[in-house]
Amino acid sequence: QMQLVESGGGSVQAGGSLRLSCVTSGRTFSTYAMGWFRQAPGKEREFVAAISRNGANKYYGDSVKGRFTISRDNAKNTVYLQMNSLKPEDTAVYYCAADFVIGLVAATSSDKYDYWGQGTQVTVSS
Repeated sequence: QMQLVESGGGSVQAGGSLRLSCVTSGRTFSTYAMGWFRQAPGKEREFVAAISRNGANKYYGDSVKGRFTISRDNAKNTVYLQMNSLKPEDTAVYYCAADFVIGLVAATSSDKYDYWGQGTQVTVSS
């Protein structure tokens, strides 16, 4: 089992920034691609960003491209999501997830991910 714990959520005004962190334990972090997803009330879970095992390949959902940046520190077993220029529509619970992969790719579909964190709330006010 892998444990994932997100932090860094909170309330911010539109145009502000937040940095989410997800610390993992229980498995070899560098063998997992990592993803961030979000879910707003009444909506389906949405892909936000993903990063390959070595950090070389990054993928973003269309709604966050140019505003969010995913990164990872394999020495700290941690993945990050830097969120800039936040908008009210970014309000959601944000989840990190881990996918055991062989290659240097990362999935954008939530059903590919094996382990999930409990989520952290992000609220953006206008």
